Amino acid sequence: MSWEIAIERAINNNVPKVYKILEEYPYILDLAKRLREVKMKVLSNLEEYIEQTLEAVKKTGGNAYFVRDAKEARELVGKIVGKGKIVVMGKSMVAYELGIRKYLTSLGNEVWETDLGEFLIQLSDEPPSHILAPAIHLTKERIAKLLKEKLGFDVSENSTHEELVQKVREFLRNKFFSANVGITGANAVAADTGSVVLVENEGNIRMSTVVPPVHIAITGVDKIVPTLHDAIIEALVQAAYGGLYPPTYINITSGPSTTADIEMKRVSPAQGPKEFHLILVDNGRIEASKDEILREALLCIRCGRCHLHCPVYRVLGGSWGDPPYSGPMGAMWSYIVYKDPKPAMYCTHSGNCKDVCPMKIDIPRVLEYIKYLGNKSAQS
Repeated sequence: MSWEIAIERAINNNVPKVYKILEEYPYILDLAKRLREVKMKVLSNLEEYIEQTLEAVKKTGGNAYFVRDAKEARELVGKIVGKGKIVVMGKSMVAYELGIRKYLTSLGNEVWETDLGEFLIQLSDEPPSHILAPAIHLTKERIAKLLKEKLGFDVSENSTHEELVQKVREFLRNKFFSANVGITGANAVAADTGSVVLVENEGNIRMSTVVPPVHIAITGVDKIVPTLHDAIIEALVQAAYGGLYPPTYINITSGPSTTADIEMKRVSPAQGPKEFHLILVDNGRIEASKDEILREALLCIRCGRCHLHCPVYRVLGGSWGDPPYSGPMGAMWSYIVYKDPKPAMYCTHSGNCKDVCPMKIDIPRVLEYIKYLGNKSAQS
């Protein structure tokens, strides 16, 4: 019953809000249309854009890498971080996909998720149930119990949302200021400048990127767009369709911290991180980009809107798909990343997901194709 209550609350809070945002800010529709066009342009020539991005990061004084799979990614991050460090992580589905947090913990590091939803998922040791709101399946009452049992917080079922958030804020701020490394994902990466753009509302990403001396951004190659202008557009569209508009923060990272306050000569580092590392991950994405139908899935901007309009997701929740990917988009990404066609089999093709997708991805068509590929593989 907990899931039904939680998802009903989430739908009532989010769905009307997104429609209201799109009505009040109609230019978002035009931005979404442009974004689809530029993302498709990159996906049609992905390998060239990867090289352009890597070179652009190096020009800003950053370090840039391309990794093929999860094992290679974990080993690289482990090498950069080392052992015995305190690591704070901004929400990154790609980091979850690759098993970064648990791998760094196994090396002897203290690692904390700092997005509230991901923090709760870490405490509960459960997979995320929504691409944007990973703890959407947890009611306020269960969260209070979790915080009390796991960390000894003085809270109860009667604690307000504000009181619960304040307790977590106090705990995590101590971690930010003692962290050696900050790890984030990316909402978009600009090929022309190598800049990483991140959109958020909590402020945890901004602190993870600026306070620790080392910042690592790890993301899929599908997040590359041609220009910094396009990257900011992606952040705006993602925020609007996620129901959080205007976003509280949009962060742009272009290499390590710098200053030009002495004789206008730009030097690094300044007060922020002295090291910046961008890790671009393949893990099935390049192969999918070469398939005319699967390529559509790579347009996904992770707004999570398709979840709340899908009858199957309303019943199955986060159990539909391979973590961290759930819901209609998760059924596509379970195949791209894990080569698992089973989640696609649950799709009833209602078409609601296609109707509300900002990128106009024909999700039912992609899932029908994955069903075909799955049956074909089973018969061979």
